[in-house]
Amino acid sequence: MTQNKSRLAIDVGGTFIDFVYFDSELGTLEIEKQPSIASELPSRIMIGIEELDVDLQELDMIIHGSTTVINTILQEKGARIAVITTAGFRDVLQLGRGARPEVFNLQYKPQTPLVERYLRFEVPERMAANGEIVTALDETMSRDQVRKMKDLEIDGIAVCLVNSFANPAHEIQLQQIINDELPNVSVSISSDVTREFREFERTSTVVLNTYVKPRMSSYLAELDAKLTGKGFNGNFTVMQSTGGMLSRQEAERLPIRTLESGPAGGVIGAVTLARQLGIPNLIASDVGGTSFDVSLILDGDPVEKSQTIVNRRPVLQPTIDIESVGAGGGSIAWVDDAGGFYVGPMSAEADPGPVCFGRGGTEPTVTDAHLVLGRINPDNFWGNRMKMDVGAARKAIEEKICGPLGLSLEKAAYGITHLADINMINAIRVITLERGHDPRDLTLLSYGGGGGLFAAALLEELELRGAVIPQNPAVFSAWGILNADYREDTVRTSVYGLTNLTPEKFFDMYDTLAKECLEKLSEAGVQTKNAIISQSADMRYENQEHTVTVPIPSREQLRDGFDALNSAFDGAHERMYGHSSVGMPTELVTARVAATVPAQSPPIPNIEEWTKGENNALLGQRMTYFESASDYVECPFYDRTLLRSGELIAGPVIIEEWNSTVVVQPHQQLRVDEYGNLHITRESDR
Repeated sequence: MTQNKSRLAIDVGGTFIDFVYFDSELGTLEIEKQPSIASELPSRIMIGIEELDVDLQELDMIIHGSTTVINTILQEKGARIAVITTAGFRDVLQLGRGARPEVFNLQYKPQTPLVERYLRFEVPERMAANGEIVTALDETMSRDQVRKMKDLEIDGIAVCLVNSFANPAHEIQLQQIINDELPNVSVSISSDVTREFREFERTSTVVLNTYVKPRMSSYLAELDAKLTGKGFNGNFTVMQSTGGMLSRQEAERLPIRTLESGPAGGVIGAVTLARQLGIPNLIASDVGGTSFDVSLILDGDPVEKSQTIVNRRPVLQPTIDIESVGAGGGSIAWVDDAGGFYVGPMSAEADPGPVCFGRGGTEPTVTDAHLVLGRINPDNFWGNRMKMDVGAARKAIEEKICGPLGLSLEKAAYGITHLADINMINAIRVITLERGHDPRDLTLLSYGGGGGLFAAALLEELELRGAVIPQNPAVFSAWGILNADYREDTVRTSVYGLTNLTPEKFFDMYDTLAKECLEKLSEAGVQTKNAIISQSADMRYENQEHTVTVPIPSREQLRDGFDALNSAFDGAHERMYGHSSVGMPTELVTARVAATVPAQSPPIPNIEEWTKGENNALLGQRMTYFESASDYVECPFYDRTLLRSGELIAGPVIIEEWNSTVVVQPHQQLRVDEYGNLHITRESDR
């Protein structure tokens, strides 16, 4: 795979599609936005490319952040599929873990399986947990079961045989039978999707992969055809949940790997910027039109997890640890029958959008509230492409919120924005306080189209070190996608007591997994000479059920034994659970290896320095409501493109650019750094 000179990042969100085009020869970045309408995504993407005036014949790479997989699961609009499993395990999806996840919710009901019982089939076979064959696969019975599916009008088959993570031979054999009998039906086998134990979670993961596969394949194939039709013959890659890239073909085969494709781009951008600014520990938050996505970066690296939950269904895949809530610019404010006041999780999305967009929306949203409070300039929204209707926004809030609650317009509008703040704060607390991290030690990096509207409020409420709003925040996730590296992950569950494991066997196991990662990258055309290998282990004390993931110490530290690894595990267990059992026997449960090949990242250029006395960026004054003043105050607003490095501005102040607005509250200060990022701090922290 050649070095990529020109690259285009495409990030599909719930409200907008963001484009960032980078040409390394010229060192230039160009940006574009298009409405994200689900039924028209490939066409909208092509319109955005035309607006950028990108010559597809000269384009080396497209990196796509897609929401197709997660939206398909959330909306439950996937394919009609069947499941084949080991005899006796037909009801794994129904039984789940047998526990109630919400222990205090007496009305809790588990999710209905995506595959009805009559579409779940059993075959005689059995594999032991160590990979030994206990009962050979009954080929005759298996073929009969597959033939029963011919008239069921299914689009896919998920295969998950017991303990196939240890030995996939029977699944591979069954896959061949399905291909012989039903050549036009999509097939996913669990040993391809994940090589970890836990039958319910493995089954759920392969079912979800099969469930979304036809839709994702159709979408990517349609987009690829449109791109190819316009002369594109470069590399078409897709962001995966780990923040790395994988080929379009691999994304079609294993679409579950792209579950957090969109939000992951923003986190990778945050990591890149954090390293540039020398801020190793921060909260990366993306405020879009539909959702608020937040994650933690510690010591310069994103926090990852091996399992996630989507729509109350488990997914065994490595992913950046991202917490998402329905809080964004399009979140709808509403009052229930009992007079309860809520914001979200429902969203006006791009169609019809907030009331002020004038596209038929009737429900007041967070964007309408910010407009009424004077924080958004109605005549300079989205690069002056759209005139916002302040009167319609006022009327909607008055009718739907003020009337039922007896509030003034200002209090109702502020209440909407404050409730959105609270939803975001609760999400931040999940990834910080609930996991042993003090928000007061962290800096907030706030991006997305609405990031600048909320950063100052979150800074105050959580007493953060500061808040940073990057350049072009509305397309920051797309810019982050441009910084993505090639990455391949391999995991393998093999339970070993460390007292019975030699360093040589330990090294051999990890070397085998690393080789597998590198081979997969090579098959995708990636040169692996500069690959970086990361290794970790899921460990537990003997007789424990659950594990803690710890990085593997250097080989020098492990040549004479596993004291360093045990010490790392004890420390991680202490941080996570508040206690450890130093000296107790430990077990290695799952080995994890990631191979990353760095790609060329766009540089972050310096901006011009500010000259004392210069004030070219000031545009004027606007009456803006601030709760600390309990009234509208005269607030200056500035053109961000004219701000210079080193400039200091006392709040309250509003900073405008074509794709976002930044609000700085009274008793806060704004500083512009050498790269054009905006830093907000509290007066007490100066």
